[in-house]
Amino acid sequence: MTTRIAILDDYQDVARRYGDWDSLDAEVVVFTDHHDDIGHLEPFDVIMAMRERTPFPRERLRRLPNLKLLVTTGMGNAAIDTDAARELGITVAGTGGTPTHTAELTWGLILALARQIPEEDARVRAGGWQQTVGFELAGRTLGVIGLGRLGSQVARIGEAFGMHVIAWSQNMETSLTKEDLLRRSDVVTIHVRLSERTRGLIGAEELALMKPTAYLINTSRGPIVDEDALLAALHNNAIAGAGIDVYAEEPLPPDHPLRTAPNTVLTPHIGYVTDASYARFYEDAVEDIAAWQRGEPIRLID
Repeated sequence: MTTRIAILDDYQDVARRYGDWDSLDAEVVVFTDHHDDIGHLEPFDVIMAMRERTPFPRERLRRLPNLKLLVTTGMGNAAIDTDAARELGITVAGTGGTPTHTAELTWGLILALARQIPEEDARVRAGGWQQTVGFELAGRTLGVIGLGRLGSQVARIGEAFGMHVIAWSQNMETSLTKEDLLRRSDVVTIHVRLSERTRGLIGAEELALMKPTAYLINTSRGPIVDEDALLAALHNNAIAGAGIDVYAEEPLPPDHPLRTAPNTVLTPHIGYVTDASYARFYEDAVEDIAAWQRGEPIRLID
């Protein structure tokens, strides 16, 4: 029987452009819209998930009796219950990725806030001219929460801008505390994985420590920051603003209060959405499926 493959959450409708799906002996169906229910996926043997756009906990996996292979972009996906998949006989495979995409977006958000780029762009288009005064980064303090691969890249760019860089994470041996970092930083940027230790890492108490002139950037995962506390801080001018790419609920509901929050630059979780990363994701996904069809699965995730 022909293998049936579902490609999920292809928002930009580009999966066929970046991967050679025609090389597979399979029927490929692309879903460009997000679906909360997964009933439409029951007939498929293979599912390709884009990051954590569609979660696969145990109860969902149980509802997919034909599923044999679940491919996710990247080599880890917190939204997939890999233990349940293994128990149900579902192979989980991943892909490679590119190392710089989220660091680049982080700096896009920092610069957009510091120089009020969205506001001034809108003013020019409306027939107006300059009105804001920019926040110069040189000589300011950049606080990096999480100094792994991405955090280190962001830190190096901060140094290139002439910023003083300080860093903290739960895994670092340093005399600097999280509280010290929050008090001293002019820009705080988050680069840690979402886990039980980091969920709610930045809440009302932490935001209250920040300077009223400071900016918060989150390109990691939404639940790391308490959204209610952030909204309160923004409306009370407790911080100067926030650049946000990730949210507790995605896609962000149309009536979510962050959409109208002051002093914000919002992007729709596009930190990893680049031509280079999509090419790697979809090319590797095709390779994963071809290997699985041969009975020689690769890039397995336990």
